[in-house]
Amino acid sequence: MSRLWLSTLVLAMVSTGVFAQDGRYATSAPNDENAHYGWADVLRADPVQGVTRTEVPRQECYDQPVVRQEGGNTTAGTVLGAVVGGVLGNTIGKGDGRKAATVLGAVAGGAVGNRATQGGTYESTQTQCRTVSSVSEQRQIIGYDVEYRYHGDVYVSRLSYDPGDRLRVRVSVTPAN
Repeated sequence: MSRLWLSTLVLAMVSTGVFAQDGRYATSAPNDENAHYGWADVLRADPVQGVTRTEVPRQECYDQPVVRQEGGNTTAGTVLGAVVGGVLGNTIGKGDGRKAATVLGAVAGGAVGNRATQGGTYESTQTQCRTVSSVSEQRQIIGYDVEYRYHGDVYVSRLSYDPGDRLRVRVSVTPAN
């Protein structure tokens, strides 16, 4: 039973030491007696550039010629033309010829009325629009490759910022296995 307890204790101590060394838990450094902070001299900080692409939609409009055909009310025109033609034919003819003139006037008037109300074609312009995209590429700094010296040793790290002339470093000392 004591072996199990000892193994659990060792496992707990090892896992706590791992978290204390992880950079995400730098706030727990005061509890870590083997870590301290110092200052390193920055030898160089080279900007690392990346390309960002942005798609920008825009509207493109233009006028396009359009031919339109306008239709009229051909039924009303035919009926009206037939009535007018029949009345005119009736006034011209006499006797039996009057009936023939009325029928002939109605037919001719209906044809003229139909043709007059058919409408016509005309040309105009209509504005057409479409969405087009243009791609914009921009170079921007995404980080810095920093070379720095701490106690005579030179190190290189990629940082998200330019540290300037000095860089604060966290030093952690642990025994090697």
